[in-house]
Amino acid sequence: MKRKIVEIDQEKCNGCGLCVNACHEGAIEIRNGKAVLISDEYCDGLGNCLPECPTGAIKIVEREAAEYNHELVMKKMEERKGMAHSNPFSGCPGQRAMTLERNSRENKADEGESAEKTIFSELNQWPVQLNLINPHASYLDGAHLLIAADCCAYAYGNFHKDFIAGKITLIGCPKLDDNEYYIEKLTEIFSVNDIKSITVTRMEVPCCGGIVHAVKTAMLNARKIVPYREVIIGIDGKIVNE
Repeated sequence: MKRKIVEIDQEKCNGCGLCVNACHEGAIEIRNGKAVLISDEYCDGLGNCLPECPTGAIKIVEREAAEYNHELVMKKMEERKGMAHSNPFSGCPGQRAMTLERNSRENKADEGESAEKTIFSELNQWPVQLNLINPHASYLDGAHLLIAADCCAYAYGNFHKDFIAGKITLIGCPKLDDNEYYIEKLTEIFSVNDIKSITVTRMEVPCCGGIVHAVKTAMLNARKIVPYREVIIGIDGKIVNE
């Protein structure tokens, strides 16, 4: 029979596994580092996995496929329930969306080290790489965003305290990564979330301007204009302009 069903582009798939958890029917598994549809009979074609895919590797197509088998799906769901307690997330741990609690940051300094000498992390979520961010992650809604060229944190000594604190952090390299993909990803993030403010940090080198272009273009595409701050950091670690 001809019906709607999931199709996964193996070239675009990065093996993150977010679609595995999104598929309630258990139709998708990670095999050899890629997401695969294990059987047409498990896929209902509704596409709950689509919004979870950070690379756009999943789409719904219409083709000849075996009929959706509810009985097989129910059996699969029972199997998954049994595994849920011991393995609640089956994708790549590096891409699992997590909010980090910082309420008691003044977590005690390591034994033998004074609190005055300890520098605590201000990071509020994981992951941070823009390529890995899920645009629908709960921590993005109502967020104050820091969108940073990744070299900034290495050049500027107080980056955590002065920039990351109180913000959701997205990092990337506009020279080494696909800036057009950044624009697409940021457009979606801005469109589906209530973003409160955006701070962009970039290095003074010309190629770093790509991240500013991506953010501003995405804001226009999403028709979202929010309080915006741009900071340029010199290779000597000093703030050049803001």
